[in-house]
Amino acid sequence: MLALIVAGEAIFGLPFHLIRFFRPTVLAVFGFSNVDIGELFAAYGVVAMISYFPGGPLADRFSARRLMTASLLLTGLSGFFFATLPALGPLTVLYGFFGATTILLFWAAMIRATRELGGTDNQGVAFGILDGGRGLFAAGLASIALVPFSLALGDDPTQADPAAREAAMRNVIYLYTASTLAAAALVWFFVPESKADADTPAFRPAQVLTVLKMPSIWLQAGLLVCAYVAYKGIDYYSLYAVDGYGLNEVEGARVSVIGSWTRPIAAVAAGFFADRTRPTTAAALCFAVLFGGHLSFAFVPPSSGTAILWANVVVTCAVAFGLRGVYFAIMEEVKIPHLVTGTAVGIISVVGFTPDIFVAPVAGALIDGTPGVAGFQQFFVLLAAFSFVGLACAVLIRRFVSQ
Repeated sequence: MLALIVAGEAIFGLPFHLIRFFRPTVLAVFGFSNVDIGELFAAYGVVAMISYFPGGPLADRFSARRLMTASLLLTGLSGFFFATLPALGPLTVLYGFFGATTILLFWAAMIRATRELGGTDNQGVAFGILDGGRGLFAAGLASIALVPFSLALGDDPTQADPAAREAAMRNVIYLYTASTLAAAALVWFFVPESKADADTPAFRPAQVLTVLKMPSIWLQAGLLVCAYVAYKGIDYYSLYAVDGYGLNEVEGARVSVIGSWTRPIAAVAAGFFADRTRPTTAAALCFAVLFGGHLSFAFVPPSSGTAILWANVVVTCAVAFGLRGVYFAIMEEVKIPHLVTGTAVGIISVVGFTPDIFVAPVAGALIDGTPGVAGFQQFFVLLAAFSFVGLACAVLIRRFVSQ
């Protein structure tokens, strides 16, 4: 489980954590706009969507140990190219490559392994521990990354020259590269070899058709879309802290890092709550809180003080991370057969993770198209709308299961 936790977060460090925690510096060093960042994530998202579907049957056939190790090695080695600080074109290609390396061989294999560990009665706990542990690792690594990052920028980050910012960025990239490669070694040596289902065909059309006919699959995919939109929205907290509240780059990064520390507690707590009630009940509660939090972001002006910013960051991060601890636990509640877990995960993920394609471009268009606080307010209204739809999906799934 420890190997799954470390690997499950390390794999996404290079493509996601750099921009999530250090977005203002990424924009400055690479000379990108928020629209450019949107192009990177759109490239990632398109390739990821293509990779989710075949990744499911692969996870139902091949060893998670081998699939995950290969994925981590390919992603980690790409970090050395990332550290050259390439232009937008080559970096877009790299993000497309990340879309394949982090998903095709990795995602469904990790989810299937976690579901098997959880058994019938502890799905919430299993997925909560997985995501909570991932959050602990992410927050700890980001906190460590702040040290070489802030040292390179000096005592006054606002006065740092371009060379200092480039050095700070490279320090962070190398740290995340090392963590990804170390995770590959951890998986190889500590995740046992599995030969379950090794004699079954790699692709079974009848199996896919069985899953596609389940109405609960589509409702769960819709819920996942809304939950993942909320999670992607966290990427903009550091930038809002800098552009909206006037904090410096290190303080802005600290906002996101501290918000990420809610993840270990929130995911595990949501998992325990889900096992004692229902995963859909936990999801509905999280979406309701997100709806209020995003509206508060949208309509409470920065002039009200940073206390409101910190409260919103902590609360919305906590419930967004709580959702990550329960949304795959719903598979047990709706009684998806274990034999088709990988295939179900692939289908749900194809739809559920489409925010990888559209959130960053839409956010970039809103924030850059309406400079200042107003652009961020429009974005937070959009997040609130998705939270409301997610709440509706959770209620509908519960009613469907109760029939």
